[in-house]
Amino acid sequence: MPSISIKAEAMPASPIRKLVPYAEAAKKRGTKVYHLNIGQPDIETPEVALRAIKQLDRKVIEYSHSAGFESYRNKLSIAYLNQGLPINTEDILVTTGGSEALIFGFMSTCNPGDEIIIPEPFYANYNGFAVSAGLSVVPVTSHIEKSFALPPVEEIELKITNKTKAIVICNPGNPTGYLYSQKELEQLRDIVKKYDLFLFADEVYREFCYDGHKPFSVMNLKGIENHVVMVDSVSKRYSMCGARIGALITKNKEVMAAALKFGQARLSPPTVDQIAAEAALDTPQSYFDNVVSEYVERRNIMVDGLNAIPGVFCPKPSGAFYCVARFPVDDAERFCQWLLEEFNYKGQTVMMAPANGFYSTGGAGKNEARIAYVLNKESLRNAVECLKEALLVYPGKV
Repeated sequence: MPSISIKAEAMPASPIRKLVPYAEAAKKRGTKVYHLNIGQPDIETPEVALRAIKQLDRKVIEYSHSAGFESYRNKLSIAYLNQGLPINTEDILVTTGGSEALIFGFMSTCNPGDEIIIPEPFYANYNGFAVSAGLSVVPVTSHIEKSFALPPVEEIELKITNKTKAIVICNPGNPTGYLYSQKELEQLRDIVKKYDLFLFADEVYREFCYDGHKPFSVMNLKGIENHVVMVDSVSKRYSMCGARIGALITKNKEVMAAALKFGQARLSPPTVDQIAAEAALDTPQSYFDNVVSEYVERRNIMVDGLNAIPGVFCPKPSGAFYCVARFPVDDAERFCQWLLEEFNYKGQTVMMAPANGFYSTGGAGKNEARIAYVLNKESLRNAVECLKEALLVYPGKV
């Protein structure tokens, strides 16, 4: 039988979904599972987006331009400009989700065998995107004791070789919820400029910042305009994860022209989803105000609840809707599987994502788990209670 490809062998499985069979088995036994493993918000999609789909009056669902409908790109540019981001229509390539934006970006800027530096823990699918483009991920470790702040510049510089082509960040971060400060981003700017690198910034959680913190975009960094590639998406902003619309954004005309060729090869981003995304730009500010307020309450229930459990430590994130917690267990992956296979409290249990899958360094994150606080407040309280009771009886507690 013919063998599969080297890339297929190297493609990592998702740590977010690897325990799904155990969750399914638990449900079949009648156990209620609180899904804290995946960033699928239960927030309602804005009505303006849903209405655009319901009222769609077209005889043909045609291709759009390979860069996306011009009307959408124009309107998206205006939205960015209103937020203080210097992004024009020609700086935007509409993609099939933020995932495609990163893949196009990697393939447009890097050669097979190149290296990209990423602070870890990082969104696990970055590994998959790198494999798709033939790249090697070089991690630089951030630490839970420092709330996953940017590692020291000296540590980043030590990772740079003649194969290094880019630095990749997520801000606010998935899986940590950490929000990089303007000072930290300016430190990255200086490194990028010094070593002539690209800086990729995944800013899909920009609307979700808490406690008075404001996001600072890489598009506002001065002096490296042609080095920056920003990735955006409608998925989390409008709770439209199934509408696969993202954007690759850059001032670098060569990168944009190269990415467009990849876009032409896949013809166009989804037509109906672009219509919904364009309509979603009319979402009133009150929607985001309410969502942010809701996430602050959910974060506080989850993070404060976790930190009240003896032996558990969880830094309070300033953005996104994730946190990483350290548990007093021998192995967080074993603990997460045990929760689904062997434990229930009042007919309930919890599904989390073991954090080791968000690190590239072997052994890192062994006693940590990522939690997405995307469920309603009552469910989050119940989930915290389940975890508290579970740790009283888990045989691998340390």
